Amino acid sequence: MSSTLVVDGANVVGSVPDGWWRDRAGAARRLHERLLVADTPYDEIVLVLEGQAKGGVRAGRDAHVRTVHAARDGDTEVREQARRAAAAGRSVVVVTADRVLAANVSPAQVLSPSWLLDRL
Repeated sequence: MSSTLVVDGANVVGSVPDGWWRDRAGAARRLHERLLVADTPYDEIVLVLEGQAKGGVRAGRDAHVRTVHAARDGDTEVREQARRAAAAGRSVVVVTADRVLAANVSPAQVLSPSWLLDRL
């Protein structure tokens, strides 16, 4: 079975107090670059960006990473990307620390931003 990792970009970037709030686009770009070279077992990584972070990475596919710009809010887009992957028969893991979001992405497994950052 193929697998998809859906990354709540704002939540992952926001989990490290490194000044990301001064350059949201730059923080998103750095996360994207790290995902591109990460050695993960996932067939596809979906990076969901919202707000000013969308300016750091164009929407579309780069190798195994697909960047999606949220039309409204990031949580809605993360749920939609997880739903689509599951409907396509893929196993799905969502990376977020948002408890409300985590409770609404079933049947996806949910892992923390620190889990992902430890692998980058």
